[in-house]
Amino acid sequence: MGKVVVFGSFVVDLMARSPHLPVPGETVKGSMFKMGPGGKGFNQCVAAHKAGADVVLLTKLGKDSFANVATDTMDELRMPKDGLFFTEETETGIALILVDENTSQNEIIIVPGACNTITDAEVDSIEERIKESEYVLLQLEVNQDANERVVDMVNRYGCKVIVNTAPYSQISDEFLSKVYMVTPNEVEAEELTGVHVEDLESAHKAAEYFYEKGVEKVIITLGSRGVFVSSDGKEEIVPAFKVDAVDTTGAGDAFNGGLLAVERKGYMGSGSVCKRTGGAFGTKIRNNAVDAETGRDRSVSGRAQIENKVGGL
Repeated sequence: MGKVVVFGSFVVDLMARSPHLPVPGETVKGSMFKMGPGGKGFNQCVAAHKAGADVVLLTKLGKDSFANVATDTMDELRMPKDGLFFTEETETGIALILVDENTSQNEIIIVPGACNTITDAEVDSIEERIKESEYVLLQLEVNQDANERVVDMVNRYGCKVIVNTAPYSQISDEFLSKVYMVTPNEVEAEELTGVHVEDLESAHKAAEYFYEKGVEKVIITLGSRGVFVSSDGKEEIVPAFKVDAVDTTGAGDAFNGGLLAVERKGYMGSGSVCKRTGGAFGTKIRNNAVDAETGRDRSVSGRAQIENKVGGL
């Protein structure tokens, strides 16, 4: 035991900046272009790996040049690649991002591609990997039927499921009943529960919604205010560490990856897990990839230099 799995997405971020965003029918001359790895599953796996976890990413890529962005970065970081599926039937997922360099407003088109076509047979093929794992971290960027099949498998073997409920999507009560921990941000928590989370009392009400569905532990990230932790009958808001923020892009993914790394060491308790993940995983990111330019909650990549302030790891 002690091994952990991230089951989720990989996409390549393609970003162009221009003086203004084009209107329909207009061609605009851009000022720069960048490409880099992204996707919540990939980002969170990288963060967990950098925080010391014995972690493997399970995702699906096309057999194309964009798949090389994933495999090359994983080679660079010395991450295992035996959890990758490949298909010739569809392409590796991409996110096409246009950014107005004057206003920073953007337009984004996501084409999930291969990671939205994970089959039952592919899920079944990871059974041995699941059996030897202690935790499995999911997000909502792959096809939900694959997530549901993974959760059923995890429950058969007594593993624990952590679900980062991003991007927001409706999820069934049956699905939540099989989940050990949820980690929404305050916006996702409100979308799922109908409770506007702004303080300890409202966070408690949101947590009660998840407890009624069968979830055992609830963590709600609150941006610069820190993180709400509800565990073993104790609740508190743990303030964020004061850091010299370089870029907040990917902070949510970094938090979830750091949380996974710390949780598998048995540090979960009210407050302690978040203090060990740097009070909402105080992570300084110097990102040369796409997201430093877009503000999009994406890439914690091989091109990012991440200084994980994780106490005790």
